[in-house]
Amino acid sequence: MGAPPGYRPSAWVHLLHQLPRADFQLRPVPSGFAPQEQEYQQALMLVAALAGLGLGLSLIFIAVYLIRFCCCRPPEPPGAKSPSPGGGCVTWSCIAALLVGCAGIGIGFYGNSETSDGVSQLSSALLHANHTLSTIDHLVLETVEGLGQAVRVELTTLEEVLAERTELVAAARGARRQAEAVAQQLQGLAFWQGVPLSPLQVAEEVSFVEEYRWLAYVLLLLLELLVCLFTLLGLAKQSKWLVVVMTAMSLLVLVLSWGSMGLEAATAVGLSDFCSNPDTYILNLTQEETGLSSDILNYYFLCSHAISNPFQQRLTLSQRALANIHSQLQGLEREAVPQFPSAQKPLLSLEETLNVTEGNFHQLVALLHCRGLHKDYSAALRGLCEDALEGLLFLLLFSLLSAGALAAALCSLPRAWALFAPSDDYDDTEDDDPFNPQESKRFVQWQSSI
Repeated sequence: MGAPPGYRPSAWVHLLHQLPRADFQLRPVPSGFAPQEQEYQQALMLVAALAGLGLGLSLIFIAVYLIRFCCCRPPEPPGAKSPSPGGGCVTWSCIAALLVGCAGIGIGFYGNSETSDGVSQLSSALLHANHTLSTIDHLVLETVEGLGQAVRVELTTLEEVLAERTELVAAARGARRQAEAVAQQLQGLAFWQGVPLSPLQVAEEVSFVEEYRWLAYVLLLLLELLVCLFTLLGLAKQSKWLVVVMTAMSLLVLVLSWGSMGLEAATAVGLSDFCSNPDTYILNLTQEETGLSSDILNYYFLCSHAISNPFQQRLTLSQRALANIHSQLQGLEREAVPQFPSAQKPLLSLEETLNVTEGNFHQLVALLHCRGLHKDYSAALRGLCEDALEGLLFLLLFSLLSAGALAAALCSLPRAWALFAPSDDYDDTEDDDPFNPQESKRFVQWQSSI
């Protein structure tokens, strides 16, 4: 089964789909989307575990670097207050790393917005499809009830009025049989009635999950932005306590960045497998959840000229029956009304019901065509496989830049902290202390001058 018209897998889908996959025993796993299989789940977990490996290596590298910096520094000569050569380079390298992190934050905001737009497009398509299916059910119910009312009331009254003319009664009974046949045919058009799977429920669940995902990423982005800004402020003010606090916060954000990277990578790989050939999985899942026939599902999901409308026979029979009812009512109106004036009222009511039925029938013909529901299906795929996947890749780039920038900053901050000028707080306190001998001497001199 090929991808439906209106959607084509992008280059990113093809690229990610071609990546090799393996389970926990490092055995190759096919790249077909199969989330219910244990081997495929292990393959995605292994992709996420690569981010954990990266986190471990980065922490080891940072720890080794800091231990070497703290334990292997050459002793400074006593009384040396001037910064060591290369101090400015260390500070500027830390600032450059933080600026790269800020650029990554901008990319993260864009990726978060793109992902949210894609999921919103998916939810909108599901809601529109639910509206179409609900309208079909409503029109079928309304039409069947109208025909049933006409059979029970107007046609029964007409038969009683025309009881003296057997041929006219036979024509009225023929119209009754045609109306019952139309009602029976139309009941089979509400194919989604009673189906446990509701597009509305799926859209609400997707929107609920997306709302919390979007909020979590916004909080992560804001947290990293505050860490970068306050770290830059600490470097500018040469505030040791602020740099120490931001170093601890940078370590926390580093862990969160690697964790988000693992989730993004696994999701992007799984989504590329789904988007490379979504028809097969969607058709099988929908048939399993709804119990609908494959003819109906293939018609709406594929919408190909080679697949005929599974409701075409019902529509044709209903149209013919409606035409026969119309002609029979016109014949009764010509022959029965002159002889039985009381038959005019039920005939007019039947004509009105027939007009409403024909209007509903034409709406059903348009709604039952595959164009509308297939358009929603294609829009959902484009939102999920284009915008959402693109947003995930930008979020992956953000996590990568964030992890690299924070690792570089964590290596540079202790060296920059060591190069800060000595704080003047203690000296100022000593100068203001009246019990300081030098301050007492200045006080005595001031008293003598007075």
